[in-house]
Amino acid sequence: MSVLQSICAVFRQPAAPSIRVPRWIGIPQCPIKLRPITADDEEEWNEVRWRNDAWLHPWESGDPMHGSPMTYNQWMQQMRHNEQTGRGVVFAIDYHEHIVGQISLGAIDLGSMRTGVIGYWVDQRYAGHGFAPMAVALLADWAFCDPTGPRLHRMEIALLPENERSRRVACKVGCHYEGVRPRYMFVNGQWRDHETYSLFAEDAGDGFIHRLIARHAMPESVQS
Repeated sequence: MSVLQSICAVFRQPAAPSIRVPRWIGIPQCPIKLRPITADDEEEWNEVRWRNDAWLHPWESGDPMHGSPMTYNQWMQQMRHNEQTGRGVVFAIDYHEHIVGQISLGAIDLGSMRTGVIGYWVDQRYAGHGFAPMAVALLADWAFCDPTGPRLHRMEIALLPENERSRRVACKVGCHYEGVRPRYMFVNGQWRDHETYSLFAEDAGDGFIHRLIARHAMPESVQS
């Protein structure tokens, strides 16, 4: 094998298996569950997402190449493609059969790193009820430990330094602070520095969601 072939072999990634997306992720003690977003959710998802547009706008990442926005159907097609190619998955955060937010696992690398990036948002009406950390914990248990999940080793959350709500989410779940990445993501028309936080499979113990519920009592308004 030539030197060039050896170098190429190091960087060549095997074809990623498709993601087996579960019908739902949750436990009885947790008031929310995660479920795939489907074409049937179009009306409800649009209502929730665009009602919260001003609330989410300061943290919204964008396309620096200013590509054309996708329709809901195109977004559905992109999500299914990402699941089939093992690149990522998006879940609705479901509370009593209503969408109250969204959480995603993207940029999945199943090579020697086995890593992915978490993103999330929650309806302003439900902010402060602990839904975001519960969603991250459920996602982490599935992605790290569940036989149907991608069995990752590391996941990260990247957030703007002024996003105190998102920082509290990372801290509640038990993420490790890793530092600041300069000009990490394109947000509101400019490349912004982001703080990065990580979770590892070794952190799971008896489960992130069980530990979260044990450490942080749920408000009565969201107890099942």
